[in-house]
Amino acid sequence: MTMEETLQQIKEDFELLGDPNAIVEYILEMGQQNDMKLPPELKNDTTKIHGCASDAWMIEECKDGKVRFTVEGSSELAKGMIPLMLKIFNDRTPDEILSFDPQKLYELGFEKILSPTRLQGMEAFLNRIYAAAKKCKEQDRS
Repeated sequence: MTMEETLQQIKEDFELLGDPNAIVEYILEMGQQNDMKLPPELKNDTTKIHGCASDAWMIEECKDGKVRFTVEGSSELAKGMIPLMLKIFNDRTPDEILSFDPQKLYELGFEKILSPTRLQGMEAFLNRIYAAAKKCKEQDRS
């Protein structure tokens, strides 16, 4: 499934849920099911996603021409947003990520359900994803 198709699937799921409160509840439930953890020694200033409202850490890996992410968030909302974002961005080629317009995520209505501070955290998360894709693409050229 392409990134666009994945985004469309999430959009349709959100539309079925209807109102913003139900979407937030869905994201929080995803957070309760998210068991992605980083070892304590990998939670440091280098892996921290600076700009997030709550603590979150990301490890980026470029392997077999694809970018893979391991992410842990400390709040329930962050824990729920992580699998949602990884559905779109994880295990993709750098070109797939770099050609995807992150503004399309706003089609999901995040500005209606996330506070300005949480939106800034999402932007910080996306900046790390795109930086990892650029770095992976440069490594592939070497």
